[in-house]
Amino acid sequence: MDEHGAAELGTHELSTVLGVPDLDPELLTHALTHRSFAYENGQVPNNERLEFLGDSVLGLVVTDALFTTHPDLPEGQLAKLRSAVVSAKALAVVARTLGIGEHVRLGRGEEATGGRDKASILSDTVEALIGAIYVQFGIERASEVLHRVFDPVIADASRLGAALDWKTSLQEVAANQGLGVPRYVVESEGPDHARQFAAAVHVGDQVFDGGAGTSKKEAEQQVAQIAWESLTGAPPAAASA
Repeated sequence: MDEHGAAELGTHELSTVLGVPDLDPELLTHALTHRSFAYENGQVPNNERLEFLGDSVLGLVVTDALFTTHPDLPEGQLAKLRSAVVSAKALAVVARTLGIGEHVRLGRGEEATGGRDKASILSDTVEALIGAIYVQFGIERASEVLHRVFDPVIADASRLGAALDWKTSLQEVAANQGLGVPRYVVESEGPDHARQFAAAVHVGDQVFDGGAGTSKKEAEQQVAQIAWESLTGAPPAAASA
């Protein structure tokens, strides 16, 4: 079997895993084409338009599912749950579970820098695939696929509500316990292209540290999780790490 035939077989396996074995191969290839590949190969169509469409389809289906499943939740909490389900982090987990990364068409630069496991690329590709399914089959089939793939994510988001946004969750706990507003202290070190951040948070008269990451936001979220778990006595939420 030649390289083209092997690639066709691989992408057909992916469409089967997605539950759409009859997805048009050209449309599937389009959905898997990152802009870096398109740029290096004569500006062939990339997946950004399909990603734009898929983002809206995913948002509609997830919103409908949450609205139906949680009839008593207020709008703010529903929005928080939806944000968790459709976040780049959650979509990247879905992509890794389905093995989407190995099928993405990447340019040499992205390939060399680990693009196949970048959350941003994986999440965008998931949305592009959703867009492709919608284009060919419409909302009913797209909804069926999304429910099969995302219902476990929706269930986790509901169960691990605090993990959706640790800073917000910590602020809520601090307010409930009369501890005031959490105050974050962030330090950074290293060159601009490889800067590392460390965060601590003051809550009442307690100080929690241990937050670390490659961005200020990541470090603050991590230390907020540490503080929330300590203040609530909850076990570490490994699934959100």
